[in-house]
Amino acid sequence: MWWLIAAVGLGIPLVLTAMPEFGMVAVGAVAGAVTAALGAGPVLQVLVFAAVSVALIAVVRPIANRARRDRPRHLSGIDALKGRQAVVLERVDGSGGRIKLAGEVWSARSLDGDQIYEPGQQVDVVDIEGATAVVM
Repeated sequence: MWWLIAAVGLGIPLVLTAMPEFGMVAVGAVAGAVTAALGAGPVLQVLVFAAVSVALIAVVRPIANRARRDRPRHLSGIDALKGRQAVVLERVDGSGGRIKLAGEVWSARSLDGDQIYEPGQQVDVVDIEGATAVVM
């Protein structure tokens, strides 16, 4: 019975802190309770609890960390604008101009100072420098 109380007690911080390690140790406590229900002595119960808890933390945690690290990154702000296409509204050259990018009007300049883009042309956003889009 004490193992089940420990499992519930470990489940509470799991919910409050969202730390999965508490859940893994709670599963170890349930394994200790099952061992006790099968009639094993306290030493074996503690060994099963420790073995299951350590095994879960050693195996599941690295897998979860790898999955979290490998998921695609969600771009936001100016990083989300780089690589997008825009439409030239006012002539864009090395010194300036205007484009429509993601539904907004932006000041722009060409990446190559000699290149000129006329209104209506599609351009690619290479970089954002302050409030100016660098296009090509």
